[in-house]
Amino acid sequence: MAVKIRERPKGSGVWWVFIDHNGKRKAKKIGRDKKVALDAARKIAAKLTLGEFGFDRAEAKAVPTFGDYAETWIKTTVPATCKPSTLKDYQVILKHHVLPVFKQVPVDQINRLKVKNFLLDKLKTGLASSTVGHMKSVISGTLNLAVDDEVIPANPAHRLGKIFRVKKIQDQIDPLTRDELVLLLDSFRRHFPDHYPLALTLARTGVRLGEALALQWGDLDFNGRFIMVRRTFSRGGLVTPKSGKSRRVDMSRQLAETLNALNLERKKETLRRGWPDVPEWVFINSDGGPLDGNHWRARVFKKALSKAGLREVRIHDLRHSFASMLIQAGESLAYVRDQLGHHSIQVTVDIYGHLAPEGNKDAVDRLDDPVSDATIRNLSATSQEERASHVA
Repeated sequence: MAVKIRERPKGSGVWWVFIDHNGKRKAKKIGRDKKVALDAARKIAAKLTLGEFGFDRAEAKAVPTFGDYAETWIKTTVPATCKPSTLKDYQVILKHHVLPVFKQVPVDQINRLKVKNFLLDKLKTGLASSTVGHMKSVISGTLNLAVDDEVIPANPAHRLGKIFRVKKIQDQIDPLTRDELVLLLDSFRRHFPDHYPLALTLARTGVRLGEALALQWGDLDFNGRFIMVRRTFSRGGLVTPKSGKSRRVDMSRQLAETLNALNLERKKETLRRGWPDVPEWVFINSDGGPLDGNHWRARVFKKALSKAGLREVRIHDLRHSFASMLIQAGESLAYVRDQLGHHSIQVTVDIYGHLAPEGNKDAVDRLDDPVSDATIRNLSATSQEERASHVA
């Protein structure tokens, strides 16, 4: 016989009494007062000793619900392990999708079939696979707490088998050709000259828009001709890049000259406007603060595309254009991975592997043994002997 109190979920401040007796286990929710829980545990233990405590539903309540663990997970685990933008996504998913279905369900009554059917139903409503994938992450993360608390033996949201139809990542990119990119950059020069340096930065480095807008002058090394990508703007806040770490991106000569000229012009602008210091951001608005990405996309980028006579592509497709042209110029996928900041080369291969040059016969020919005149004569003699033997 064992009667123990435990805080479930940990850090929630909610106390439960767990009862193990004659091979049966029950849990009784007490509340937020630990002393009351201890007193309840003593009384239950005494009743068990006297044989006065039964295991009917009136006396032993169900185990904690999914909602109990979800509250702790979203308030404690997610803020400590995820970016603020991810936290916001998970909060919306919990409120509008997951909790309406699972909130009152005891965690030991959630099985693989229930989770799988829930996700499949969401897919049938037309939601994107990525969105439903986030729902799976929310359910799995919450149930991991129940596993850690030893309330359930395993996480039913793990290894559900094939649910999502995998789309070819290659089909989701629309890179500009070299000629199209020339037209776009020329459109910026003629119609939006103040924004040309930003457009060129996106085209020549493959950085994401949020990473470009978060660049500060201290991130640029004009002597070494490289940029340190240390941060990105995401939903109005500064966070680490998507990979979670900084990376070094090479600057072409054209880009270095353009940004160096922008730096000199910025210093002159600071004097004209009477600003106390040169704004730290490389790309600024009229007040000296960082540009707003959504505003730039709608008011500048789309108009530049239109004036260039080009189809409407995403700003992110400039990143794909950069990578595609590098690969078609013969650069290795490893170099492209480093420039783009992918966490593994497999990501680069999945997106751009079809653009890599085909096998080079000159390269494999160089693996052959050196061919000397003597070797050629010996091969010729051998061929003559073989022909003679066949005739004989």
